[in-house]
Amino acid sequence: MYSPPTTPADEHRALAAQQEASAALGVTVEGGQLWGYQGRTLGQRAHHPEHGACWLRLISAPTEHAKGKLWDGNRDAASVFPTVRKPALYGIHDGTERDGTAYRAELTAFIDSPTCAPEPVLTRELELPETWWKFLHTDLETIAATPTERVAVRQQWIDRALPHYAGVPAPAEIDWATAHGDCHFANLTTSGPTLLDFEGFGLAPVGYDPALLYAYSLLAPRTAARIRAEFPILDSPAGHTALLVVAADLLQSASRGDHPELIEPLSALVTSVAR
Repeated sequence: MYSPPTTPADEHRALAAQQEASAALGVTVEGGQLWGYQGRTLGQRAHHPEHGACWLRLISAPTEHAKGKLWDGNRDAASVFPTVRKPALYGIHDGTERDGTAYRAELTAFIDSPTCAPEPVLTRELELPETWWKFLHTDLETIAATPTERVAVRQQWIDRALPHYAGVPAPAEIDWATAHGDCHFANLTTSGPTLLDFEGFGLAPVGYDPALLYAYSLLAPRTAARIRAEFPILDSPAGHTALLVVAADLLQSASRGDHPELIEPLSALVTSVAR
């Protein structure tokens, strides 16, 4: 999951693309490399003569898929959410295609605060101050109230996935709002919080972001209970819909081998919400 590419050739191409982007954006990379999901992204601290400490994030995709929502998300978010706490975007470099793979590098401000968790699934309890939750509320409310034509979760997918993966019928009516789309503790810093990785933002069922944060925290029950208390929408009809959609999404991922440890608690969540 969070690991280098599966082949040395893919890793070599990514490092070559990073070197090209570093020169184009005028930065020097330093420190350890942080690979993302299945090596699709590569992040590393960098130094820029004007901006100082930065973060250079390289994303890759097959050339025919290097467009649209995931490709442009962080670029679009820079202008769409000016008041949300997120890293400032300094520059973008679209690199040379390499063996059918396209690369884009994003240079952002370096956030000198660790994320709350190293991976999306939370496996330890968190103690976060009241101000942390207050600021998270403010930013998620701002995101939800921002109009967008981007789509994070499609109605057609919901119609198929809820019966197949959650064993429940898709709701006849759904309320929609803009969502970050990947709200988990590996995308939230311990101070602030700063919200990272906006590549998937778009329309989703109302309450989707707190529902996803909750589902990823089921193995840390005290923190999950805090999320449920902080976001009472999760106990409303709209919130129940969001929880079912999130559960179906993560159960689909688990069927492919991602986070199988969530299957049992997610199944219990579906039962509790759907009854």
